[in-house]
Amino acid sequence: MSDLIEPFLIAVPQRELDDLKRRLAQARWPERETVDDWSQGAPLEKVRALCDYWRDRYDWRRCEATLNGWDQHRITLDGLGIHFLHVRSPEPDALPMIMTHGWPGSVIEFHKVIGPLTDPVAHGGDARDAFHLVLPSLPGYGFSDKPTAPGWGFGRIARAWVTLMDRLGYDRYVAQGGDWGADITAHLGTTRPPGLAAIHLNSLFFDTEREVRGDPKPDEREAIAKGKYFADWEYGYYKLQGTRPQTVGYGLADSPVLQAAWIYEKLQAWSDNPGDVEQILSLDEMLDNIMLYWLPNAGASSGRLYWKNGDDTALPIDLPVGVSQFAGAPEHAPRSWAERYYRNIIHWNELDRGGHFAAFEQPEPFVREIRDCFRSIR
Repeated sequence: MSDLIEPFLIAVPQRELDDLKRRLAQARWPERETVDDWSQGAPLEKVRALCDYWRDRYDWRRCEATLNGWDQHRITLDGLGIHFLHVRSPEPDALPMIMTHGWPGSVIEFHKVIGPLTDPVAHGGDARDAFHLVLPSLPGYGFSDKPTAPGWGFGRIARAWVTLMDRLGYDRYVAQGGDWGADITAHLGTTRPPGLAAIHLNSLFFDTEREVRGDPKPDEREAIAKGKYFADWEYGYYKLQGTRPQTVGYGLADSPVLQAAWIYEKLQAWSDNPGDVEQILSLDEMLDNIMLYWLPNAGASSGRLYWKNGDDTALPIDLPVGVSQFAGAPEHAPRSWAERYYRNIIHWNELDRGGHFAAFEQPEPFVREIRDCFRSIR
């Protein structure tokens, strides 16, 4: 593979889409769950309805055209082919920003914020808030290559992103991330490479037992409660992918039903919704994201990022840091914890709506947070 930045277009062969429909039509289903909620996992009725829509009404070519409507590229970084979107602003003084997704997300999470961030004037904003966007797909995710050996952890990915921004000619830029993207962005902040001016995180992960000192304060009690609920009811996927990603990968590679349910259940659980994620995200949006796992057969390779990787943004960072916490996200951390590690917090806000998939769920507040965070360092 060339070390050059090469244009990339998605062109999924029709036979792969036909195979998907065949698999969906021939799925063998389990019996119904024995409860009337999501506590045993994604309900049979909901998953069948999602898969029926996927088989009969979903249009991948629409999503493919949307992605191909932005400048897409591939580049070799540290021996691995990486797919990324590079969407430049029409504003000449736009601030370059690299944004990193997590699991079970993809670059699709950002599709509603690309326009407002790159062309604020066209969306009722100020030209001085414009960004050039670089949106890479993580190694083993989407249309990036799959690592063939261990070692592609947060630090290595962060170093690859530094090389990417350098290859693109950006000598001053900012970085943003949530979920795995927050861990990777925190590593960028810790290493403070030349050119990185500031970072923004919309996920904070801290070890509660390490951070609580003495009697917990009210905001600490909230973090403790969220952490306990997550450990008791949400942690199964993490433990499985963190220890045996290959084993679950066989099912994710072979069964579109499992791949859909694996992600759909997390979109339901981690988004800020009134009881049904379909009131926040459309079936098309969720399936667009699921397709970026199914089509490249990324179920196992994406899960391997959990294997021998920690999940902790508690890293010492001296450069400017912005934090936006969305109330409906399963993770929460008090500012007092963050201040132990982030010595220069330039923006802190706790929003009363929005969840773990902030840009996907609440694009307008997300865009405001990004603009407000980085305005002072332009």
